[in-house]
Amino acid sequence: MIEVRALAATAEFEQALRLQQIIWGFADHELLPVRLFVVASKVGGQVFGAFDRDRLIGFCVATPGIKPGGKPYLHSHMLGVLPEYHNSGVGRRLKLLQREEALGRALDLIEWTFDPLDVKNAYFNLERLGAVVRRYVQNQYGTTSSHLHGSLPTDRCVAEWWLASRRVERALAGEPPERGRIERRIEVPAEIDRLRREHAGGARDVQKRVTGEFLEAFSRGLAAIGFEKTRETGAYLLGTWASE
Repeated sequence: MIEVRALAATAEFEQALRLQQIIWGFADHELLPVRLFVVASKVGGQVFGAFDRDRLIGFCVATPGIKPGGKPYLHSHMLGVLPEYHNSGVGRRLKLLQREEALGRALDLIEWTFDPLDVKNAYFNLERLGAVVRRYVQNQYGTTSSHLHGSLPTDRCVAEWWLASRRVERALAGEPPERGRIERRIEVPAEIDRLRREHAGGARDVQKRVTGEFLEAFSRGLAAIGFEKTRETGAYLLGTWASE
């Protein structure tokens, strides 16, 4: 009975603001204000929500962007789902709505950033959605108050979602994305959340290693084109990739 649709009313934007507090635990000054949701919805961005009856349980917000060469795209800045609805497909439905709406406006690229230490999210982005990663940003948002960030610098991978590509279509159909030759693996321990809580220094050491490996690989023109995970670890699979 979960409905996924565009948000439009101020009261709905206010619900999205409260979800930020619940999901991330941000301090007030770090919250996306209602005004941003209003502006994004009116200038070519996307503000979508997932409802269980009348209750907002997840949302996403994207803003329009322009590449240096003039190419338009969407930057998906935030997507969150209440913890009790994790693993229920809500996040995937929000992403699919983003894709459908963007393609309806002849846009073929959505980008977003994500924590490279988040094994579950990395698998979802690269394997379930078919995104690729060619860029890495150190401390993108500074150190935040969110318990999910564990006081670590907010180093981020930049996901590129080429909406009409064969790779994405295969991923969304449940088929493995095409990978080609894998030239490098970057491993992340699955226990990183425990390290964040109990051993911040150890989590920071892992982050530094992963950052160095990504920067070196991307300097060689490689891209993250796949992800493997077990109970103990996750591994980014890097190789050559050309847009279709």
